[in-house]
Amino acid sequence: MSSPDPQVRAARNHSTSPAVRGPVVAVTGAASGIGALLTERLAASEEIKQVIAIDERRGECAAAQWHILDLRDPAIAEKLRGADVVVHLALDLDLETDPAARSAYNVRGTQTVLTAAAAAGVHRVVLCTSAMVYGALPDNELPLSEDAELRATAEATGVGDLLEVERLARRAPRAHPGLNVTVVRPGVLVGGTDTALTRYFESPRLLVVAGSRPAWQFCHVEDLCSALEYAVLEKVEGELAVGCDGWLEQEEVEELSGIRRMELPSAVALGAAARLHRIGLTPSPAGDLAYTMYPWVVSGSRLHDAGWRPQWTNEEVLAELLEEVAGRHTVVGRRLGRKDATAAGAAGATVALLGAAAVVRRARKARRRI
Repeated sequence: MSSPDPQVRAARNHSTSPAVRGPVVAVTGAASGIGALLTERLAASEEIKQVIAIDERRGECAAAQWHILDLRDPAIAEKLRGADVVVHLALDLDLETDPAARSAYNVRGTQTVLTAAAAAGVHRVVLCTSAMVYGALPDNELPLSEDAELRATAEATGVGDLLEVERLARRAPRAHPGLNVTVVRPGVLVGGTDTALTRYFESPRLLVVAGSRPAWQFCHVEDLCSALEYAVLEKVEGELAVGCDGWLEQEEVEELSGIRRMELPSAVALGAAARLHRIGLTPSPAGDLAYTMYPWVVSGSRLHDAGWRPQWTNEEVLAELLEEVAGRHTVVGRRLGRKDATAAGAAGATVALLGAAAVVRRARKARRRI
């Protein structure tokens, strides 16, 4: 009996080859930022069966199945049907966004995604907040464990929203039995990001508050995406902290960056930052300063125990950050144009802070004349 035609044999082999048994993963905020990077990564993985991408606009990943809608729309539940895991990355932490609008979007969006995921039969939701939720405090251990108490307050940009997301994460399994929630908390995120902490390195001088004890731990977005993939594949679960191994002291940061420090008393720095924010001259509230004053370094032990390792060191991430911000000029959190930056000069941050009282007085007088 003759053997089958080679093309027939190939077709039979193809039809009997096992299909990809990995999960179907939905990603919100998939069109840009971390969401876009994770969508591309998951779509290229042999361990992922399919990626469902959800955003208000279509992104560039052609391999994903796209759904264009506002994630606060309850109709998202239909788009999640068939998904095993949802990674919720559609958070607005932009410094320039109106705080009330930002909170409404972040909290309502997370509530809707968790409820829709449960209704659609999804068994796991992965949320991404920040290690900032631990709080930056002078008595923090170095490093903090994942189980450390969340002692942050809502005084820093977006941290109130992140604490509310954390609260929703803890409530969800009780409200929706069968739904598991994993929370990933990265350190200072670097790689196409714009935060109060990355803007710190755009200043002509690194502001150091007298008597403070800064400790810098960075997290590259590529490492965050690999940690999120670990969570998606259920290689690790629970509350996870992610960042580079170890940390850098302030003196090391200054030596590596070549940016000299500007040291100010606590009352001057915090008082001036609060006044400048209150009158709208800077997007960063005074609470952001705490994260440059005190340590909030995390151990990342759960990911490490699962076999995950960061591919980037703190030194490498700092070097990339400095390359990204080269040519930008920020004084007390506010971006300056080239002309403004030239006028501000190397002492611009000092002038801005020490002149805050005079600025406030002038603004008050102007308001009285209106």
